Amino acid sequence: EKAKTLAGGTDLFVNMKKRLLAPEHLVSLDRVELLAELGPSNGTLRIGACVKASEIAESDAVRDFPALQEGASKLGSPLIRNLATIGGNLVSARPAADFPPPLMAYGAKVVLKSSTGERTVALADFIQAPGKTVITPLEILEAILLEKPEAHSGSAYHKLGIREALEISLVNVAVFLTTEGPDGPIKAARVVMGSVGPTPLLSPSAEKTLLGEKPSRALFLAAGAAAAMDCRPIDDFRASADYKRAMVKELTRRALIRAYDRARSE
Repeated sequence: EKAKTLAGGTDLFVNMKKRLLAPEHLVSLDRVELLAELGPSNGTLRIGACVKASEIAESDAVRDFPALQEGASKLGSPLIRNLATIGGNLVSARPAADFPPPLMAYGAKVVLKSSTGERTVALADFIQAPGKTVITPLEILEAILLEKPEAHSGSAYHKLGIREALEISLVNVAVFLTTEGPDGPIKAARVVMGSVGPTPLLSPSAEKTLLGEKPSRALFLAAGAAAAMDCRPIDDFRASADYKRAMVKELTRRALIRAYDRARSE
């Protein structure tokens, strides 16, 4: 409890500078090769916790997960993406973080490792509150596991900020859907919203709206409205709660259109 693990340091050093954290020791993970591995493993994509955002944005190994690559490419600036790690982005548990929504949309799991063993936890259960996860002081986040989407699946990630780069999200939305054939009804769907609640939020109402229905722009608009009903934004200095709710509706609609286009081309 008196030590902090150091990966990219893009959040940790800022919090230490602000005196929000004052660990007695920093333990660098930089030389643990397993944590920097990225590639297929036992039928899943395994992303080591210390894989950099820039590598995820550009890697061919992640091409089946376009929403994740979009999230990685929108994280901070090029300099930050070359330092920031996927594991650090998850364990910091910031409500506006770029990686959790697309990973949750894919149903990602995380592997937590300690000297006595390991456990696998659904990412949807990993983040508990701003800055708080289920990880214990004796564990580190070792890897993220993703099942390869089946045929006719599509996904997308949209982020809204005041600027194009170096921006904290006002709202971000990730969606995933699978259709029965290129023009069939939707048989699987997830909509995940960030920066509009204390943790990334799944939208059960949007999923219910989409399942079993034939994709259309009217359906996607209705799903966006349903997602807006499930989010829990607050007024802050960046935007009002009403504005954020309206943007959830719009970004969900746009993301679903893009995801469906990708599903049809699979």
